[in-house]
Amino acid sequence: MSIRLSIALVAAFAVRSASAAPVTLQIENAGTAFPQSSIVGGDPITDLEFDLALLAGDADANSDDADSLSGTQPQVNRTIAHGHAGGSAVNGAAKAKSNPELVRSFDGVDFHDQRFSNNGNQFSVEPPDQALCVGNGFIVESVNDVLRIFDTTGTQLVGPVDLNTFYGYPAALDRTKPTLPRGPSLTDPVCFFDPDTQRFFHVVLTLDHVGTTATLAGTNHLDIAVSQTSNPTGGWNLFKLPVQNNGTEGTPNHHCTNGFCLGDYPHIGADANAIFLTTNEFAVVGPGFFGAQIYAISKRALAAGTTANVVLFDHASDLAPAFTVWPATSPAGQNATDNGGTEFLLSSDAVFFNDGVSTDLLVWSVTNTSAIDTAPSSLALSVAALTVKPYAVPARRTAQKPGNTPLRDCIASPTCAPLIGSAVRNIAGPRSVAVNDSRMQQVTYANGKVWGALDTDVAQGTTSFSGVAYFVVNPRSGVIFANGTLSLPGASLTYPAVGVTQSGRGVIAFTVVGPNDYPSAGYAGLDAKAGAGAVHIAAAGADPWDGFTGYSTFSNRPRWGDYGATAVDGNSIWIASEYIAHSCTFAQYLAAPLGECGGTRAPLGNWATRISQIVP
Repeated sequence: MSIRLSIALVAAFAVRSASAAPVTLQIENAGTAFPQSSIVGGDPITDLEFDLALLAGDADANSDDADSLSGTQPQVNRTIAHGHAGGSAVNGAAKAKSNPELVRSFDGVDFHDQRFSNNGNQFSVEPPDQALCVGNGFIVESVNDVLRIFDTTGTQLVGPVDLNTFYGYPAALDRTKPTLPRGPSLTDPVCFFDPDTQRFFHVVLTLDHVGTTATLAGTNHLDIAVSQTSNPTGGWNLFKLPVQNNGTEGTPNHHCTNGFCLGDYPHIGADANAIFLTTNEFAVVGPGFFGAQIYAISKRALAAGTTANVVLFDHASDLAPAFTVWPATSPAGQNATDNGGTEFLLSSDAVFFNDGVSTDLLVWSVTNTSAIDTAPSSLALSVAALTVKPYAVPARRTAQKPGNTPLRDCIASPTCAPLIGSAVRNIAGPRSVAVNDSRMQQVTYANGKVWGALDTDVAQGTTSFSGVAYFVVNPRSGVIFANGTLSLPGASLTYPAVGVTQSGRGVIAFTVVGPNDYPSAGYAGLDAKAGAGAVHIAAAGADPWDGFTGYSTFSNRPRWGDYGATAVDGNSIWIASEYIAHSCTFAQYLAAPLGECGGTRAPLGNWATRISQIVP
């Protein structure tokens, strides 16, 4: 499928509205889930460590670094060919008048949780896509493919819980049986606590398999879990939203390559009436990007556990280049009630240009959301383009500070490499970390404004780093309150997530990484007048990232995150970012059990996450 390379929205904030009627369907309660802590254990390494279906190239991959792992079947191809800016000059950040205070900070889920939950019947997974929701004194943090539940003092209440078990599926991989039967492949978790209904919402993309084999069936769905009360440690109602969009199960037929579309990279938002889920649509197997999809689902029905109306806007790409159209969440009492109820969304379009540079910010609106229960087909979608300061697709990788990389040492060792299923190779290291492309990241509607941020290319001398382009806009008039670039000399800031309180005090969370900084959990203040403030470190990294996707014996593309997360709870903004929590020498790595370094990592990876409470 050819990708259009330009957009002709040249009038000053001219609005384009969809003319075709949206697709409507319904989803029903599909059962109940109860989060229960799993047994953590199992063998350190086995013959099958990776879910190849989920290791293939992502939509943010440049053509020169899309994965090309061997396997028994074709893999999901989630790539869009684009250029990058190769070094765009940016201005320094202003000082925000808010002074964010770090109240508390503690470690969340990590690679050891991921690999050894459910008695070790899990895969080694990179990256750990980040989900976070906070409310009623509880914190739910989730990644690929586990979750933990804490109280707001940081005390763990439940976890780790593997997501396959939570959603009622067989284990990701049953290592107790010689045939190694497989469960469905779950990925891309997102989470939201809704102040209106006092419910937690957790969503994953699930790819079905043919029986218990490794072969993908083609069907895939967004699995939606909704807590039955405001206590997430109790029961959750489950719903399944089909997203293969091939004419089955009430879906439209988008004629994706080989007959099945993929609802990739789902994200969550909400207004007073609906939960919004958006996806990037690719073919499950084969090439092709088929546009962004926007789903509105009755919030009241989901909260009640009853049959819920769904509205699918599958013609967004007819209005503008639509890729990662991220819906907004709002702090309590901040929903937009005009035009029958309105949900705002943001997206960017630099990935569609050959030079990877754009000055367009796309502001989307879904109106008449109050009709979701009675007249769902009357909801309407529109988009307008704002001219903003240039942002650019970053140069994709950032060098790391030297340190302990025991997995790299193991790969180079004739004695150790066979233990982890690797050929013996001497690999220069530590390997560079991949930063994000310029897709929109978490969006918030607060204080009458829409707030968002994304990665952008930053030139520092002859070297390109990643910085954070941020936007605070009036979604009705197009007035821009704040728009700039936050950067840090000698380091990249990547995977930003914006949270904003009711009074309009904001925080941007991100990972800090570079030749002088181990991957660290960072943040900065953000307000609508002065923009972004100074970079702060919530938790400093202890060593380089040392994960399997960084080494060519396992993968052709280094991975780091896919998104971070924030959650607003009263005057506090909770943030969650990926970082490296522990240091481990090669001697410690070799001590039994192999590669676990005292339970701080697993043989093939060392990522961790950090949860922090900020009062701006």
